[in-house]
Amino acid sequence: MPEIQNPNQQAPGGGGRDTNSLLMFSALFLVVFLGLQYFKSKTAPPPPPPQHSVSPFSTNTPAAPGAAPESGSPATPGAPNTVQAAAQQSFVVENELYRITFSNRGGDVTSWILKRYKSDERKQPLDLVNQKAATEYGYPLSLYSYDAALRARLANALYVATAGDAAPASAKLTVPAPGFLTPPAVLTFTYSAGGLNVTKTFSFDQSYVLHAKVSITQNGVPVDAQLAWPSGLGDQTTLPQYAGGMIDTLLNDKPDQIAAKKVSGGARFQGSYGWAGISDLYFAAVFLPDHPDSTEVVTLHNTVDVPRNLTKPTGEIDKASVLGAAVGDPSGTFETRIFAGPKDLDILSRLHGAGGGPSLEKVVSFGWWSVISKPLFLLLHWLHDHIVANWGWAILILTLMLNVLMLPTRVMMMRSSLKMQRIQPQMDAIKQRYAKYKATDPKRQEMNKEVFDLQKREGVNMFGGCLPMLLQWPLLFGFYRMLSNVIELRQAHWLWLPDLSAPDPYHILPVFFIISMFLVQYLTPSPGVDPQQQRMMAFTMPAVFGFMTWNIGSGLALYWACSNVLGIVQQAVMNRTSLGREMRAIAAKRAAKKNGGPGGKIINARR
Repeated sequence: MPEIQNPNQQAPGGGGRDTNSLLMFSALFLVVFLGLQYFKSKTAPPPPPPQHSVSPFSTNTPAAPGAAPESGSPATPGAPNTVQAAAQQSFVVENELYRITFSNRGGDVTSWILKRYKSDERKQPLDLVNQKAATEYGYPLSLYSYDAALRARLANALYVATAGDAAPASAKLTVPAPGFLTPPAVLTFTYSAGGLNVTKTFSFDQSYVLHAKVSITQNGVPVDAQLAWPSGLGDQTTLPQYAGGMIDTLLNDKPDQIAAKKVSGGARFQGSYGWAGISDLYFAAVFLPDHPDSTEVVTLHNTVDVPRNLTKPTGEIDKASVLGAAVGDPSGTFETRIFAGPKDLDILSRLHGAGGGPSLEKVVSFGWWSVISKPLFLLLHWLHDHIVANWGWAILILTLMLNVLMLPTRVMMMRSSLKMQRIQPQMDAIKQRYAKYKATDPKRQEMNKEVFDLQKREGVNMFGGCLPMLLQWPLLFGFYRMLSNVIELRQAHWLWLPDLSAPDPYHILPVFFIISMFLVQYLTPSPGVDPQQQRMMAFTMPAVFGFMTWNIGSGLALYWACSNVLGIVQQAVMNRTSLGREMRAIAAKRAAKKNGGPGGKIINARR
């Protein structure tokens, strides 16, 4: 950060350009940064999931149409070729990673608890089901159809549930309590009435991935319906969090992420989809079809009412976009894997579509800066795994490494600035000779040529102070994108910071950042800079960047603050070298001249 905030400016003719360049870069950074921050805010706890009674279910094979009712799942009496339960029941599948609650009403999921992740406020295990949106638009693994009447029928049908064992036939099914299954296992929902036949079979193992097989026919004819995740994700509670949702697809081995504002509700696409689903900043629900070539994808886009201020409700309501995706096959029978879990690169990198191609790690949104952000994260992850098992300390170590690597660019900037200051008197003399000519006079071209020839003879590059800065900006933005999008920092603590992905609740880091940045400005020699400009840079820039650290994730604020501390140490050492002493002598001489002699006030020369 200090190398970006405090370049060595030059005097008019050289320094003006560097000062203006710094102001331009700072303004550009501020605009981009505030744009990125538009979609950040504090979260609030999701509403509790609906409670269902847990009832026993059969462990036999699914009942065929017209078969006798299963024990524990009675069929409706008196109706031929009918398989239908008499009452609503709930069934739980649980492993070390999740606890999924199914309902036989619709054969869908009413709760999908990720046991290793907590909700932001109540610190309860996170439910991936967005209860508010699901009650309006459907629960995960429901069936979507363009026919609204059929969709409602499928959602309200009481399926007969049967359980089987995914292990070898000789193994026994483990059922720790009535209505509970422990993977590996299979749970099947069957419904048959009025010529409509539906079977949904789900297979579970010990990972975040399950397998689904769906068959739907009406009087023996395949029905156009898709398996859906229609109503966002459970960690979405605020308007910015909803706005951060996106549709993720892999079409013909080309990954794509579609922002909410570009998603058309009810749009249908057909092609070779390696995967398709939804995600937000930290979690994803993605279908990976077994037969990608014949896959059809339907994008869903609805809205829910969200209070403008969750912590202090005022009655003001905003409309938030809720994204969903439905995936199926025109044949009426569809098989797919389903990943529902964290956007953890270690997990996602092992998941590929049935046809191969890129892994699911593409759903992590590093954007244009992925070529920088991903290597930075891999290095940060390595430091966390092998050096220190704390993300805050890993960020500090990575910051130290990056500042050491950037040290040559700081030296390059100082040398370029010093060369410019050495020839500044000659440049001033040339400009003085042409001062009588107007800016539009052709003679001005001769002045520019003389200045250029002088710089060339002395080996001065007028952009020498800017190029190192331009090299550092991609690193800064890459670091920002990396720390803003990795789930590892979510609720990761460091000293007094409870969550490195959220702002410092005590605002210690922003205050420390402002003070340290001011010290960097004070220690960095700026020969020839106008005193008024220097005062503006010394006070305005710390205030502006300090304001940004007030609301950003504390992991990034920690990086910036640590960079300032390292910048103070580096600058203090460099000021004691021959290069630093010469620059400070020039600064003192020029400042004294501007202020009327040796007794005048000297800006930033500490004489």
